[in-house]
Amino acid sequence: MYPEIQPYAHGFLNTEDGHQVYWELCGNPEGKPAIFLHGGPGSGCSAVHRRLFDPEHYKVLLFDQRGCGRSTPHASLDNNTTWHLVADMERLRREVLEAEQMLVFGGSWGSTLGLAYAQKHTERVSELIVRGIFTAQQPELLWFYQEGASKLFPDYWEDYLAPIPVAERGDLIAAYRRRLTGTDRKVQLEAAHAWAQWESRTITLLPNKAQRREQSADESALAFSRIENHYFVHQGFMEEGQLLRDAHKLHQIPGVIVQGRYDVCTPAVTAWALHKAWPQAEFHLVPDAGHAFDEPGILQHLLAATDKFAGKVPA
Repeated sequence: MYPEIQPYAHGFLNTEDGHQVYWELCGNPEGKPAIFLHGGPGSGCSAVHRRLFDPEHYKVLLFDQRGCGRSTPHASLDNNTTWHLVADMERLRREVLEAEQMLVFGGSWGSTLGLAYAQKHTERVSELIVRGIFTAQQPELLWFYQEGASKLFPDYWEDYLAPIPVAERGDLIAAYRRRLTGTDRKVQLEAAHAWAQWESRTITLLPNKAQRREQSADESALAFSRIENHYFVHQGFMEEGQLLRDAHKLHQIPGVIVQGRYDVCTPAVTAWALHKAWPQAEFHLVPDAGHAFDEPGILQHLLAATDKFAGKVPA
């Protein structure tokens, strides 16, 4: 990745409906405008995400989506939907990036949000890079949170099941919802850590202790788990299959799709369906990678994509 850098500007977007959304600008103030969309929803941005863009060529905006990271109020579910986030992106484009168009880069949940924004504001997207494709459809949610991935990780699955009584295990997302939105702090945190740990243990092809530490703090785990569960209870606040149905709106946008073949969190079947629905985009199915963006084959293609769209290599 590119060397570590610090933001040259940062602040908060007042959404005027109860949220203060943290944002930062990195790189070259005169560079190509780009926005980075983190995963989760609920995980927040980190310094390593700045390093996916050549700082000499890009003016990059990173922001912590509603309720997570440095945004406030912490772990809030009020006025927190996909379409609130899309509206935040549009304001950030106008008021902070001050750009007519911007490159949109998102992985995992960030791919969901990137696709939603690009389909609603197609004329504002100069290029679209998505990784670890997730579209919040019911089969995707059931695979990872009810039954499917459980068969590959039975040991980790037991820990995910532990906070939920047997009688409630027929709908695990709903059972977690009751605990994550309850008033018992101890119960909340037990559920939050179990939910977050299940994902952090399974997103890399090989075990990665750094990924497990990322949401080990109580407040990080709570924001991540509450917000993610909130979105999944509501299936991303979208119609079933909406993002694939409307992929034809992307056909004029230059794009890159990157997917790990052994991605257990967001299986490759969804990326393949997006590739078929948006054939104009480059498609890279990495043969020896899981879900995380920093696995070598995935990272290589992501950096190549940002370099290409910066004009550093021939299109």
